[in-house]
Amino acid sequence: MLDSLLLYILPLIIGWGLDLVLGDPPYLPHPVVLMGKAVSFFEKRLNKGKHGQLKGAVTCTTLIALTIVVFALIIYYTNKLPLIYAILIRSIFVFFFLAGTTLIREVRHVFKAVDISVEEGRKQVARIVGRDTEQLTPQEIRTAALETLSENLSDGVIAPLFWLMIGGIPGMAAYKMANTLDSMIGYKTARYKDFGRFAAKTDDILNWLPARLSAVLMACVSNKARAFRFIRKYARCHASPNSGYPESALAGILDVRFGGSHSYFGEIIEKPYIGENPRHLTTQDMHTAIRINRLTEMIMLFITALSGILVQWGLASLLTMITL
Repeated sequence: MLDSLLLYILPLIIGWGLDLVLGDPPYLPHPVVLMGKAVSFFEKRLNKGKHGQLKGAVTCTTLIALTIVVFALIIYYTNKLPLIYAILIRSIFVFFFLAGTTLIREVRHVFKAVDISVEEGRKQVARIVGRDTEQLTPQEIRTAALETLSENLSDGVIAPLFWLMIGGIPGMAAYKMANTLDSMIGYKTARYKDFGRFAAKTDDILNWLPARLSAVLMACVSNKARAFRFIRKYARCHASPNSGYPESALAGILDVRFGGSHSYFGEIIEKPYIGENPRHLTTQDMHTAIRINRLTEMIMLFITALSGILVQWGLASLLTMITL
């Protein structure tokens, strides 16, 4: 039992600590980059001609299944190694599959850049959003950054930890593949609306619980009743079945307005407003949002660790009962 517990708790803490300190260093090979290349490989070859939805569904299912198999085999063979090596390898994967610190750094850079010039802000925010940025105003740049920050808390931290609880490292990796598919092809544009439909729906399903959990945790750590009111009022107004939850929570915490029309690949996509106060966003709002992110991360880390302890305790108790 002790070894199993160590194999769960220590990689969780070490991996999160590495992400906290390092983020995603560009000089390290990253499995999510390989996932992105795999998605691009299949999309370029299959996203043409007829049966786009079927081809997209096959691509999505195949890549997620392969991811589960590959990482299940990796974990199986690392379990045969000395404990310290098994812990180290799992820690590295947890580190790679969490994406909290890098986005926080990017959001800080966006706010600094837009204070220098609108053009600098547009260039910086283009690194973290999928929408077109050439015509964004300073307010829209800041809004885009904070919207992305709230979504990334759910997609990049809470959801990976949630699926780590459910399926271990293979479950965490499978989620990252699904999320990568959605971020690359899950758009309602002419090019992707058929081929990426299955990927978008899969990501919606996998993020359904984590998005709602993210919103509740954000509201709790903020200690603002307004956040819960925003979640109830605006979360379902969002075009996405999930993104509206963390966005509405942050909008409520800051008492600002998110949403509106955005351009993606030259096409205008209508998004409902979240909130009613179109006030000017400030650097202090950015700092508040980052603080909420970090507190929410730590609460989720505690929940994930506690779940592992309870599972191991339950298994040990069951084994004891069976052997009596």
